[in-house]
Amino acid sequence: MGNTIRIANGQGFWGDSLEAPVQLVERGPIDYLTLDYLAEITMSIMQKQRARDPRAGYARDFVDVMKRVFPACVERGIKVVANAGGVNPQSCADAVADVARGLGLAGKVKIGIVAGDDIMPNLDDLLSQGIGLENMETGEPLSNIRDRVQSANVYFGARPIAEALEQGAQVIITGRCTDTGLALGPMIHEFKWAADDWDRLAAGTIAGHIIECGAQCTGGNCQVDWRSIPDYWDIGYPIVDAEPDGTFSVTKHSGTGGRITVAGITEQLMYEMGDPRNYITPDCIADFTTLRLEQAAPDTVRVSGIKGKPGTDSYKVSVSYSAGYKAAGALIYSWPDAYDKAKEADAVLRRRLDALGLRFDAIRSDFVGAGALHEGLAGTPSPDTPEVLLRVGVRSGNKAAIERFVKELAPLGLNGPPTVCGLHSGRPKVEEVVAYWPTLIPKSAVQPSIDVQTV
Repeated sequence: MGNTIRIANGQGFWGDSLEAPVQLVERGPIDYLTLDYLAEITMSIMQKQRARDPRAGYARDFVDVMKRVFPACVERGIKVVANAGGVNPQSCADAVADVARGLGLAGKVKIGIVAGDDIMPNLDDLLSQGIGLENMETGEPLSNIRDRVQSANVYFGARPIAEALEQGAQVIITGRCTDTGLALGPMIHEFKWAADDWDRLAAGTIAGHIIECGAQCTGGNCQVDWRSIPDYWDIGYPIVDAEPDGTFSVTKHSGTGGRITVAGITEQLMYEMGDPRNYITPDCIADFTTLRLEQAAPDTVRVSGIKGKPGTDSYKVSVSYSAGYKAAGALIYSWPDAYDKAKEADAVLRRRLDALGLRFDAIRSDFVGAGALHEGLAGTPSPDTPEVLLRVGVRSGNKAAIERFVKELAPLGLNGPPTVCGLHSGRPKVEEVVAYWPTLIPKSAVQPSIDVQTV
């Protein structure tokens, strides 16, 4: 493969472009295709799905993507690394294996499964050992909500991915792992970086951080000079050209839309950074203040000089738990006096809910079109504002109260202020609130499992 490997990322979240992975495979050479599907909210959604169907709980989009790119990946030796396994990596791997067999690839593919991140079955044992799994933000012990916990997943790093590659896996499916680990794992494998090679591990981590959100680093969602970004409709997804010494370049396939600049890469570096001197992952701590960015060529930014430090002795754990119920609905009010009508409708609704004796843990009203995104900083809307969307949301542990709220919103269309142009979202749906509990666990208390299977 030479001294440089090409790692392309074709998904920034579950719901990203279905065409991006195909574009990366078909429109130029790459060595690895990574696909990042998971976020905290995604894990909660997948857990709900698995609760309804034990075969569910993974990113089904990934299976459809593999149907389209599998033959080309096998033919060209492109390895695929995805965290599409969610809370059910084995079922995801089974579905991908079925696709491989259906495409006539039986006997030609090895699928690696990285699991062990699901510690839900071990929670009580861990608590009995004195591992309190305290909330990182509040300090509360997990025992306070133990009876409401729905899922608990450890963020593993890049090492298990590298080990699966060492065992010959061509497609690697993980459960919860760090977003950066998807790109760092192949670098560890290809360049044989040691577990204490902190500067190179930090470089691979930052490379993974830059491309983890897909086209967000190639001009998508970019504030800098956004009007001049060429061909949004055909935006290219990012590719890292990585070198053994930790230096790398960020680029995209020639002929695709978007733009890669120092300013755009800098924007992406700021995403979820936290302390720039101490970006903590399971593999290392990366120091963002040490990196150097250079516009090496059009649509190519070179990154060098990165320093790293030893990782901590803990893994982060994402816990989800039941936290009551919620519902939200919306009405659109039209000119004239759209904002005043929406405000009056909100006041009427709240008065009716109060008269019914309904109490909520939270109730929030947003006036979209009248400064909702700026919490009123936009000033008083003009009477000529053409339309305002009133969105009201409520949350409570009392499901019956939420159900009654749902039935009080729609009547405003006829018995409230005029010019409602439709119940924007239909009758609101009552949904369970799944809350997030961030915590830490000693690395010694949990181990990843790696299983490489021939299809």
